[in-house]
Amino acid sequence: MNQEPSDTVDRLRNHWWWRPGWRQGRHFHACHLTFDNQPDLHNLIERYQNALRPFTGLDLIPRRWLHLTTQGIGYTDEITDSEIDDIATAIRVRLNQLPTPVVSFRRPVVRQEAIYLPAEPPEPLAAVRTQIRAAIAEALGAERLPEQREQRAGFRPHVSLAYSNCDQPAEPISHALSLVPANPVTVTITHASLLVLHRDQQMYEWTGEEQIGIGQP
Repeated sequence: MNQEPSDTVDRLRNHWWWRPGWRQGRHFHACHLTFDNQPDLHNLIERYQNALRPFTGLDLIPRRWLHLTTQGIGYTDEITDSEIDDIATAIRVRLNQLPTPVVSFRRPVVRQEAIYLPAEPPEPLAAVRTQIRAAIAEALGAERLPEQREQRAGFRPHVSLAYSNCDQPAEPISHALSLVPANPVTVTITHASLLVLHRDQQMYEWTGEEQIGIGQP
């Protein structure tokens, strides 16, 4: 199902408040999907971002930092290198057994803190996340599996185009996006990425990345 930009919130708020546990200089392990070799998706995102450039209250996400948030693991000062190695091994075994996901992106939606492109259908990516979570629980123990609340709330896979950096009305942003002609872009997702990331500069940036293939080569 395609979501039009009008299916949005009335106002945006600043995304960059410090969530519990985050602080300047602290890094975080996560397993997300990255898009370093997806020119069709890059072109679609660039078209929408061009429409968003006049809005100073938005931080547009550079191509190198585009990602689909999938599963947090934990802060780097709380997880050992050997534990991360065990997680990587467990994820690699499980993702190798899955079909390679194929999803489409078309129209962005405006949410409370970001503008993003939903991935449709969500089920193939939900299956990837389920296996990543199972791998983390296998390596660390179920009691250390993070994001239990998010799991209960449901997984809505998406790629963000921009983050809001202030309180602002949504309608002008939604209108600008609605004027961009767009056809769906289909993407084959061949890998997940173990990342070490931070948010010190009002952007999610990673200092380490290990790609893990999804499906048989």
